[in-house]
Amino acid sequence: MTGPATLARLARVELPDFGMPDREPEIPSSIHVARLARLRERAGERGYDRVVVYADREHSANLSYLTGFDPRFEEAILIVGQSDDPAILVGNECYGLAGAAPLPLRRHRFQDLSLPGQPRDRSRSLDEILSDEGIGSGRRVGVIGWKTYTDRATMEVPAFLVDTLRHLTGPSGIVENSVDMLIDPADGLRAINEVEQLAAMEAAACATSSAVRRVLVGLEPGMSEREAAALLGWDGSPLSCHLMLSAGPRAALGLLSPGDRRIEHGDPFTVAFGIWGALNCRAGFVVEDASQLPDPVSDYVERLVGPYFGAVVEWYEALHVGQTGGRLQAIIDRHLADPFFGIFLNPGHQIHLDEWLNSPIAPGSTTELRSGMAFQADIIPATGTPYFTTNIEDGLALADQSLRDAFAAGFPGAWDRIQARRRFMRESLGIDLHPDVLPFSNIPAWLPPFILRPDRVMTMAH
Repeated sequence: MTGPATLARLARVELPDFGMPDREPEIPSSIHVARLARLRERAGERGYDRVVVYADREHSANLSYLTGFDPRFEEAILIVGQSDDPAILVGNECYGLAGAAPLPLRRHRFQDLSLPGQPRDRSRSLDEILSDEGIGSGRRVGVIGWKTYTDRATMEVPAFLVDTLRHLTGPSGIVENSVDMLIDPADGLRAINEVEQLAAMEAAACATSSAVRRVLVGLEPGMSEREAAALLGWDGSPLSCHLMLSAGPRAALGLLSPGDRRIEHGDPFTVAFGIWGALNCRAGFVVEDASQLPDPVSDYVERLVGPYFGAVVEWYEALHVGQTGGRLQAIIDRHLADPFFGIFLNPGHQIHLDEWLNSPIAPGSTTELRSGMAFQADIIPATGTPYFTTNIEDGLALADQSLRDAFAAGFPGAWDRIQARRRFMRESLGIDLHPDVLPFSNIPAWLPPFILRPDRVMTMAH
């Protein structure tokens, strides 16, 4: 039977220069005000008297989304009532930084959030601060960390905070996990993005994808992994995850940072680079063609890359507003269910300031994709064999006609890049996207399996 996987082929394709934004789009303070109002509305629907948001350096996206402030070195605690400016609890070093947030915040210096050994002589107890912020007996408090659980009583924020909240609210109160208000894959506040946030994500994707392109085009055997990583040209933008680059035996482990090992001809190789709002990843072998692969994997393209690319193409072409997550999962299951491919994570997920927000894509999922959602095409074979892996990780968004019109009017440069990517995917790669799909990556579905020949990529076009 002939299907998408059998139509995939390796061909010489010129990857255009799609351009870069002149500057990063800003999220105006009015957006943060509107986000806070929406959170308060949802909290009111659940009967919460207060919402408490906990953040640390690794998990700052929820706090940053609401306020524009993200903690550095320390943790932070946000308290949101139904009126007045929110209160922020910060340590010694973030006290000044919180004053620069675009959303007005009432600051409390709570020095237990400071680094070990720093002064602890200028702050009140947590009980006193929380009590003054209206948390007391019988109160209902929603706690936002960064994960949901089956039982709302389960929270991953520190015990000192949860214990104090439960002590203050007492047996007649409620303290429960409410992070789903922000990250639910169907209707979480962060799952549906404003056009300004989407424009910022497109700019971030320009940066990360162009960086990965520089690595794949500039990589040479003999470079150390650190020298290859330098090709990314990271400009200091906040990372959404640690930088990943590895070759040789370590590459199969996937999540490792670059080291001093020299990259050798014939090595498996992987690179992933993410900043707030975007991540791109590619993987392949450091060779020029199949003749340079080890004998056991000389059919690398036919056995792994071709079927994978065909599945990804059908996944892309099925995207549209109203599509269900279960349908997208079924596409990957149909093409790549053989245990050889080792697909075990959700084939695609939502992305935001953090690399993984949530995912509506799962077996049997009836969750419908909505306008304003941003996604990561993140379908990862983990073969656990000498075939290693192959990978397309690119960002995109879904937008109905109204949102597309707003994007084109507000961000014409980004809109032109999006349209150029759509043409490239259609004409050069044979991927026919629905009008709802806005590709953000400057290497859109561009997959060179042989790293030393980045001009030869997978395509469906003939």
